[in-house]
Amino acid sequence: MKSNANDPVYNDGNSGSLQGSSNSTFNSGKQGTAKSSKKKPSIVVSISEMNLQLQHNHDSSQLVVSVEMEIFRAKSEILNAPIIMNDSRLYSPLYRNVSMFRRSYELMEKILKVFIYQDGDRPIFHEPLLDGIYASEGWFMKLMEANKQFVTGDPGKAHLFYIPFSSRLLQQTLYVPNSHKRSNLIEYMKSYVNMIAAKYPFWNRTSGADHFVVACHDWAPAETRGRMLSCIRALCNADIEVGFKIGKDVSLPETYIRSSENPVKNIGGNPPSERPILAFFAGGLHGYVRPVLLEHWENKEPDMKITGSLPHVRGNKNYIQLMKSSKFCICARGHEVNSPRVVEAIFHECIPVIISDNFIPPLFEILNWESFAVFVTEKDIPNLRNILLSISEERYLEMHKRVKKVQEHFLWHAEPVKYDLFHMLLHSIWYNRLFHISQP
Repeated sequence: MKSNANDPVYNDGNSGSLQGSSNSTFNSGKQGTAKSSKKKPSIVVSISEMNLQLQHNHDSSQLVVSVEMEIFRAKSEILNAPIIMNDSRLYSPLYRNVSMFRRSYELMEKILKVFIYQDGDRPIFHEPLLDGIYASEGWFMKLMEANKQFVTGDPGKAHLFYIPFSSRLLQQTLYVPNSHKRSNLIEYMKSYVNMIAAKYPFWNRTSGADHFVVACHDWAPAETRGRMLSCIRALCNADIEVGFKIGKDVSLPETYIRSSENPVKNIGGNPPSERPILAFFAGGLHGYVRPVLLEHWENKEPDMKITGSLPHVRGNKNYIQLMKSSKFCICARGHEVNSPRVVEAIFHECIPVIISDNFIPPLFEILNWESFAVFVTEKDIPNLRNILLSISEERYLEMHKRVKKVQEHFLWHAEPVKYDLFHMLLHSIWYNRLFHISQP
């Protein structure tokens, strides 16, 4: 990150940075090898209850400090945004409140400034991974660190502070294979926050409430426990049961990027008339939900293509073609609540059917997910086909139209464009920070 000549300098190279383990391990699976002890959630929060929690937590804000008065004025403008009757770019059914979203986005473009910490050693810090299922954290890091519009070298001008670490590379670098322990990863991040809190005044000013991380690995909720719980955490593993705070934290889309050179490669799908499959799922039988799904629906109905992992084909063409040929794509949780299938379904214009209790869908504070996705509770798996068949053709066609329109919000571009995933994610972080403060 370049600083202006008059900017105060807070970066000091190696001073205060943290060293990674020399016993690095780089495995390619979604999980590390820590033993999973996942059980069915003790309490299931419905999508309507999630909506109420979002409203409550945005209303129950913390007191503002003087440096954030500009953000508070922006909040007032958003709450009093003029009603949009027609917008050629934004399709209003996709959003909770299209008028507030457009005004908030405009103000973000106009005033938001982000300070990025330069402390921390590679590969855990400042080294983005741009392909695979954890690519979201890497693409955001790459684009944020290269950004000139939002990034400032003067922390006195910053509304937000970004800690650019990779939860995936933290796991690959420090996790001891077969140890079934993550305590050293948690301790590493705790030490980093203690270091920046001692070295700079910014964390202590708000107890980290204006700081944020973007982390896609399954273990990120654990890696950001303790002191980091006060910051805004953009997490792929957006699970209420493991501490995700609706209205503060942000659900990060898990985007499976197969080509870092062309992250929008092979986007699109067949028109509705060329989708003979009612519902499609294929995948490993991780966790407790997928075996139940296959028990009830594998080889049971000709229009339900529900199966385990497909034979490997270069480029995953069979899997992608089945998504492109299906009306509904089943996004069933595995070890954790999140799945790349949610965004893959949107990529291929297939209606996402989310079967994952207590999962907060991506960009939840902005998008009206019930307008373009179906939510099925885990206990309703035996009734899955009836639920899908109850959706009228007219309703399905409208949902398909909306999935195509919402697609732009889930795309990474080498050069960010308006309303793409880089901007939508930054906006959700800005929006939640803005609604988590109140005038003293």
